[in-house]
Amino acid sequence: MDSQVTTIKETPMMTQWHACKKSAKECLLFFRLGDFYEAFEEDAIIMAKELSLTLTKRQEIPMAGVPAHTAETYIDRLVAKGYRVAVAEQVEDPKQAQGIVKREVVRIVTPGTVVNSSLLADKESNYLAACTHLNHSWGVALIDITTAELYAFECENGQELLDRLAHANPKELLFPETWKEGEKELLRECKELSSSPTCHFKEKWHFDHQSALDLLLNHFNVHSLDGFGLKGQLAAINAAGALLAYIRDDLQLPTMHIRTLKTNSQSAFMYIDQATARHLELTQPQRQGEKEATLIDLIDETKTPMGGRLLRKWLNQPLLSASGIRSRQISVEAFYTHFSSLLKLRSALDPIRDLERIIMRIETGFASPRDLSALSFSLFAIPKVIETLLPFETPLIQTHQDALGDPTPIARLIATALVDEPPMRLSDGGVFRPGYHARLDELTAIKSSSKKWIQNYQIQLRQETGIKTLKVGFTRVFGYYIEVSKAAAIRMPESFHRRQTLVNNERYVTETLKTFEHKILSADEQISALEAELFHALRLEIASHAQKVRESADALAHIDCLSGLAKLAKERNYVCPLVDESDSFEVEEARHPIIETTLAGTFIPNDIQFGAGKRLALITGPNMAGKSTYLREAALIAILAQMGSFVPAQKAHIGLIDKVFSRIGASDDLTRGQSTFMVEMTEAANILNNATNRSFVILDEIGRGTSTFDGISIAWAIAEYLLTTPGKKAKTLFATHYLELTELAEKIPGAFNLSVSIHEEKGEIIFLHKIIPGSADKSYGIHVARLAGLPHEALRRAEEKLIELETTVPVPPKTAQLELFSPQQEKPCPRCEEIENLDLNSLTPIESLRKLFDLKNR
Repeated sequence: MDSQVTTIKETPMMTQWHACKKSAKECLLFFRLGDFYEAFEEDAIIMAKELSLTLTKRQEIPMAGVPAHTAETYIDRLVAKGYRVAVAEQVEDPKQAQGIVKREVVRIVTPGTVVNSSLLADKESNYLAACTHLNHSWGVALIDITTAELYAFECENGQELLDRLAHANPKELLFPETWKEGEKELLRECKELSSSPTCHFKEKWHFDHQSALDLLLNHFNVHSLDGFGLKGQLAAINAAGALLAYIRDDLQLPTMHIRTLKTNSQSAFMYIDQATARHLELTQPQRQGEKEATLIDLIDETKTPMGGRLLRKWLNQPLLSASGIRSRQISVEAFYTHFSSLLKLRSALDPIRDLERIIMRIETGFASPRDLSALSFSLFAIPKVIETLLPFETPLIQTHQDALGDPTPIARLIATALVDEPPMRLSDGGVFRPGYHARLDELTAIKSSSKKWIQNYQIQLRQETGIKTLKVGFTRVFGYYIEVSKAAAIRMPESFHRRQTLVNNERYVTETLKTFEHKILSADEQISALEAELFHALRLEIASHAQKVRESADALAHIDCLSGLAKLAKERNYVCPLVDESDSFEVEEARHPIIETTLAGTFIPNDIQFGAGKRLALITGPNMAGKSTYLREAALIAILAQMGSFVPAQKAHIGLIDKVFSRIGASDDLTRGQSTFMVEMTEAANILNNATNRSFVILDEIGRGTSTFDGISIAWAIAEYLLTTPGKKAKTLFATHYLELTELAEKIPGAFNLSVSIHEEKGEIIFLHKIIPGSADKSYGIHVARLAGLPHEALRRAEEKLIELETTVPVPPKTAQLELFSPQQEKPCPRCEEIENLDLNSLTPIESLRKLFDLKNR
């Protein structure tokens, strides 16, 4: 029995399947058989389970299959579940094959390399990243094969690598095999990025420098990579070479459309680490599943997918060049000023589809007829866009307008060839217009007029033979025939050849009918082959203009972003900030861009003022009063200003900020064995180690995850460090409930106090949400607990305990022991003497607490 099963499994077809399976390790194999993709053995079991397919068996081999025309949907579902899917196609014409049709794996689909998929978000890049380490540098390469973007850059440390990856949000990561042991912690953090990337590992030699360099030089057909800005960046080159080889050799995907390599130096952009991006909810909500809770959701007024992706890059990488920021502002201001013309421009952008991804599919052979039609439709819309840009004469707008050029020849080429509404798939037929190709028209006419031709030919034969009962018919076995009764057979011309004899009838065929039969039976096949040939030629012709299309797409993306920011500013009453090289941070009537949209005009604005010599504001006041909102709005305004946007305020003057840091919120990281306090301290350490005089820091409730004395001590030390350490004097907003910290304003220059105004009447408080100078006198925690709905008995007991704690004066315990046989005598008390000798006027609050704590624990 076993030998029989073995023999069955090794039929030519299964031998071919095993060969394909071997070439696609770790993949589920979609194996093309006619009009279906089949899976066998363990693959079939997995696919049946994951896709809810019927699992069958043939000769004891498990099987499951999906129709070829719906295969992409099933592939998407598997990739979304984390599987890698290999696709094996027939690679020769079955009619020309000798024996079994040859099949090979033609592509491997992974989360980072989906091309024509529902998994692709229109306004997000779909990056695959490769990382490596060489000496003291970390190399990173990012590729989005759907838009032909390839970036390579270096990071100074593992933390910067994580931050850069967090912004890119890659769906797949490639690492050297050695990282499994040598970089366990970094690898774990990479796997925990918000994009939940799948990870793949390659042997270390795949990241070899000479191999990577040679591959890149050959691919780009250059003698040096210095022209790409990669001089001396060996780690970045290694990552880029390994990544391109992985896509080309392992995944067997085309790379001919990758025509340039860009560096992405962090020195040109504001640094926003992943913790800050998460706390501020720039592109990802802190609570998964919340809709429209991020800054990108709020500010994205773009009309095109290209514009949406570019806006996301601008938000993640605000500029550090005042002139670059001003250039964007001037264009936004021009659109803002001519609002009626802006609306016409926005309308002209409406028809434009995703030019970057469409031209990629055309170049690489993944395009459908509808892709070509969408390209034509979009390119025909560009002249209208150019027309609506005429009122706007800023240098930046003019540059992008010039880059649009005249794409109508490409659009006309497609429109002349394709029908107005082409089918989804080329195999559906009916792709080309009548008159485009004479032979195709002839074949189409034959196919569409076959029934009429048969009727006319039957009439003609009846007239020629005089046999009124003669008929022309068709069977799948014998093809077309001429049928007459046996009695009438003697009257048939000699040119008629007998094909079949029946009981009562005779069937004949003529040369004319055989010729027609050949035309009819081969018409569909010829039409399919000819349309495929014509479509391939048209695709190649359009692909030759790919660079021009990409230039137009890039220009449209910039115009879309700038005009979208103008629309946002007009509708939300934003103002143009002054951004320069000064040390200012002065914002009048600042508003939180997200929260103000949810409060329907009731948001209370506040000033943010770092005047002469002011570096650190200590903000006190009750919970729910608006401290955290104040912190966040300041950071968000800084980021918006340096990305070139207008800001939610009445007036703003901001000196360039090199880095924005935040420590907000409390969250355990139990999977890493880190408590709330440990997470807080780790993020605080990152801030203190990397902040500069030009940085902007927001801190909320530092030190609350430990004991009161420890918390106050740590919070004081952090504030003092940011106030006094040379090169670390960042502008800082520090919200705290530790009222003891307000003494910093009297002790250290640069510190100043702010508080949240409240109205208190008859034991009740009303939050005014207004930030005012000075410190709060108490925290109102019990009032907030009452608003939260704590039971009355619990609130009453809390008030009693508060009074008890506020009125009790701790007394040092007496440790002297009474003597049994002598009169009681007072003995000297060293602690009392120590307390009496303290100079209370010179002690800071924190020093007093430390001394008390020390005495208590002796």
